Amino acid sequence: MSTLALAVRDSSTMLRRNLLHARRYPSMTLNLLLTPVVLLLLFVYIFGDTMSAGLGDGGGGRSEYLRYLVPGILMLTIGGTTIGTAVSVSMDMTEGIIARFRTMAIHRGSVLIGHVIGSVLQCVMSVVLVGAVAAAIGFRSTNATVLEWILALGLLALVALALTWIAVGMGLSSPNPEAASNNAMPLMILPLLSSAFVPVDAMPGWFQPIAEYQPFTPAVETLRGLLLGTEIGNNGWIAVAWCLGLTTLGYLWSKSLFDRDAKQ
Repeated sequence: MSTLALAVRDSSTMLRRNLLHARRYPSMTLNLLLTPVVLLLLFVYIFGDTMSAGLGDGGGGRSEYLRYLVPGILMLTIGGTTIGTAVSVSMDMTEGIIARFRTMAIHRGSVLIGHVIGSVLQCVMSVVLVGAVAAAIGFRSTNATVLEWILALGLLALVALALTWIAVGMGLSSPNPEAASNNAMPLMILPLLSSAFVPVDAMPGWFQPIAEYQPFTPAVETLRGLLLGTEIGNNGWIAVAWCLGLTTLGYLWSKSLFDRDAKQ
């Protein structure tokens, strides 16, 4: 069997393993999924009228704020889902299953590839579920074209891939699953510090650079423009550049940690 065929076969096996593991132990996924749903309902129905005032032009009430909020909540959903990836990778490392895999005649990178692909699929499913809740409470994307919808889905998948590789590195570098969960928490906190909930211009002046010069703000602004059919400016290229950079960094970091552990 060729190297490529071996890699595909073993990666598929590891992907099935991770999906079965997620299905058998759904509590973590549900807990991480519950947070963005609760935040969505809380900010729309409790704070929606007040928060819409920060959108400019006096705001448009709860319905207008819902349109503004949903893209950021979808990004928050991805960040939360990847925390589960960090915990899952750490569990594999601490429970010894990785050491057992290393003694078997399987492709070396298939373990990490299975985690990454499985996490991206879980992110997509989580986004669909949260998006369904948003649609149920009134979110509509009537101005977006088919191409913009495709680009929006592609952006979400790219963000999920980038954050997953970072989460894998966090899982490999953590001594236990609890530490992995804590180390990966910034993946869920950073969207809260972006333009997900209010425009950057409405934030305090000292805080605006923090919100503007981080990966989630251009990603949120790009997704918002694609879903609502509005201009995205330079945010699209900046978001893609952030995603590619984080993917490369996460991959190299994860590979380095995985290879180092193999030599120990």
